[in-house]
Amino acid sequence: MNNFEGFGLSQDLNRSLKKMGYTVPTPVQQQAIPLAMQGRDILGSAQTGTGKTAAFAIPLVEALLRSPRGSAMVLTPTRELAKQVLDVIHQLLGHQSPIKTAFIIGGESMGKQMSQLRAKPRIIVGTPGRINDHLGRGSLNLHDTAFLVLDETDRMLDMGFGVQLDKILKYLPAKRQTLMFSATLPQGIIQLSSKYLTNPERVSVGATNVVAINIKQQIVRIDQEQKYGELVSQLHERTGSVIVFSKTKHGADRIAKNLRRDGFESEALHGDLRQSKRTQVMQNFRRKSFRVLVATDIAARGLDVPHIEHVINYDLPQVAEDYIHRMGRTARAGAEGSAVCFISPQDGQKWRAIERLLNPGAAKGGDGKGSADGKKGDQPFNKKRRPNKRRFRNKGPQGGQQRMAA
Repeated sequence: MNNFEGFGLSQDLNRSLKKMGYTVPTPVQQQAIPLAMQGRDILGSAQTGTGKTAAFAIPLVEALLRSPRGSAMVLTPTRELAKQVLDVIHQLLGHQSPIKTAFIIGGESMGKQMSQLRAKPRIIVGTPGRINDHLGRGSLNLHDTAFLVLDETDRMLDMGFGVQLDKILKYLPAKRQTLMFSATLPQGIIQLSSKYLTNPERVSVGATNVVAINIKQQIVRIDQEQKYGELVSQLHERTGSVIVFSKTKHGADRIAKNLRRDGFESEALHGDLRQSKRTQVMQNFRRKSFRVLVATDIAARGLDVPHIEHVINYDLPQVAEDYIHRMGRTARAGAEGSAVCFISPQDGQKWRAIERLLNPGAAKGGDGKGSADGKKGDQPFNKKRRPNKRRFRNKGPQGGQQRMAA
């Protein structure tokens, strides 16, 4: 399929796609859109940054444009991803569309959401916890919701939403179309698909447990107490927007505060922030109002900020699969990116789990000092050992301040 017009979409939707700059469908869109428009259930996977959101949002909007009745719901693991999905749907609908939407996430006013639901929206985008809150209150009715999308389903399971999803599906009609999308497909998702999907079509684009080839990766073996100094050095050596991943909310706040002290424009993003603050931080980062975003894994999934050039793993993720998702925050839509991973002596077990994920055919029991199989010359990354006695000296704002044009 060379263009979106070949899908037989409505004129309104084709006009919206042109305004959005969508010209040639990505591989996952080429496969998924025709199947979804035929009413098929889909179990889809593709590397992050390949256009999965549009792959389900386009047939969703088309289905509602073709019929004056019925509604659709999209469930995501995080508020930020839900907002991003809703933004894409709004662009596809266009400003004059009569189809109303509701944004149902935790951290926002229940009253505001109930007002949206009373307006009888045909598209609901939200997170499982708050959706269940409204179902329990009776303020949300899903009796005509015949189009369901589960986005980043593996992450929802990792976050403990399995029970919540089961509860939600009890409120949905048995006869419905369900699309499950994820960047990875662990065994748990395969098993879940047999419960939620009916004779699904399998859509898979590229290997799922790999990092995109257009990301240049490097690991730095370093003691824990030397990580901050190394982070500052890395930021001095690089230009462009950076996302730094921390394992804890407190750590993200501390790193961002120290970076601001040392002359780098930086903000933190994590689950303890009010939703209004989280939204503001992401809006400012997209506008390039600051250069360095320090985040927990709340930002690892689905967030699409095209200008991110570098990912720095200050701490390794708790879940090996999240390493791949973190890497996917850079090199979006075919661009090039780079990634640096700090590995301390305490990280051996986590790093071995990541290497086994990236290289499942390797022998078990690697020492965590090289590739999973321990062979020299067969390393997945460029490696760099920082001297143990290396100390950081504050270079001051002159060296550290690196502003980006707004």
